[in-house]
Amino acid sequence: MTAKNVLFISGSLGLGHIGRDLEIARALRKECSNIAISWIADDPATQVLQDAGEILLPESVKMNHGNQTLDEAATDYNVNLTQWVMKMRSTWSKNTEFYAQLFTDHHFDLVIGDETYDLQIGMGENPQLKQFPFVVLYDFLGLDTVTLNPIDHLATYMTNRLWVKSLTQQPPLADLFLFIGEKEDVPNRSFGFLLPNRREIAEKYLDFVGYILSFNPREHLDPLKARESLGYSAKHLIICSIGGTAGGKPLLNLCAEAYPLIQNTYPDLHMVLVCGPRLSPDSITVPSEVEVRGYVPELYKHLAASDLSIVTGGGTITLELTALQRPFIYFPLEKHFEQEIDVVHRCKRHNAGVRMKYSTTTPQQLADEVVANLEKPVAYTPTATDGALKAAQLICKLL
Repeated sequence: MTAKNVLFISGSLGLGHIGRDLEIARALRKECSNIAISWIADDPATQVLQDAGEILLPESVKMNHGNQTLDEAATDYNVNLTQWVMKMRSTWSKNTEFYAQLFTDHHFDLVIGDETYDLQIGMGENPQLKQFPFVVLYDFLGLDTVTLNPIDHLATYMTNRLWVKSLTQQPPLADLFLFIGEKEDVPNRSFGFLLPNRREIAEKYLDFVGYILSFNPREHLDPLKARESLGYSAKHLIICSIGGTAGGKPLLNLCAEAYPLIQNTYPDLHMVLVCGPRLSPDSITVPSEVEVRGYVPELYKHLAASDLSIVTGGGTITLELTALQRPFIYFPLEKHFEQEIDVVHRCKRHNAGVRMKYSTTTPQQLADEVVANLEKPVAYTPTATDGALKAAQLICKLL
């Protein structure tokens, strides 16, 4: 029997989504017989896929999902995601041409797109691109404006109109829209003036599968055991991480400046700064006692071993810390509407984490917050993390 060819396009920024995409792929291989999965992705997700032994199509080198553009736009922990979307529109048009050639050169029985807005826009403009069952993954719905700039407000409104059209058009743009999360994660408000309610649209057109993690959190709830397995000493451990983009570099500098102040209360403190794949550890100036690392595979193990973590407002890492029941302080990238609104909303729902604002936080204020929470018990709302299996079961019906 000829294998069914599945293309998985991981179109998100940084590293937040590639872990869950891999989990869906693994679940698909268990649920669907005789399938072959190949991938299109952008750096740094490409390295994760190669390390996992996945088939990365050589055409990936021609793909641009905007990681470099986002890093270049980030200044002093400030990333205007709305303006980034505007800048990426011309690149997305070029990506549409790339997809057209890709679908000519290869035959796919099914295509899965994780935040592939470029392909969705292309299909809306040229329906002939859709030659296969198409699955779209979301973890937030609709743009928001977090500035007073009227251009940002107009861009948000026009983009949300396009988003509503992509969900409601007939014939459907996608055969399956999956939301990675819970219904309550979708704001119960409209997309904009005279546009429909987001949650009502989501309930009508999307399937909610719940959260997806690349590990079982119940196996990592003992921080002392986790610390021992990683070779950490019994010292108090703080992990500071900025994820898969370089825009969070100022946060690592802030953590390094707060370190000696925290030491006044915890002299045995061990702090680890994780730069990720797009920031050189040599670019960070730190006290000699602070450990600096680059990309750390399976970072969740280090989060599980921590007494407290300091992170950006990424959706994945805050979810991982919530599931692991570990104390954490998070700093949403400023003007990054998803981190400032959607992630904050979810963390509040789960009573998880302490939110701080980089532009108004001094090293002393961060140190005080760390001392107040380092040994404070947490009781976050439990989260179901079997979304990969649910997603795979729904996707397999299309094959």
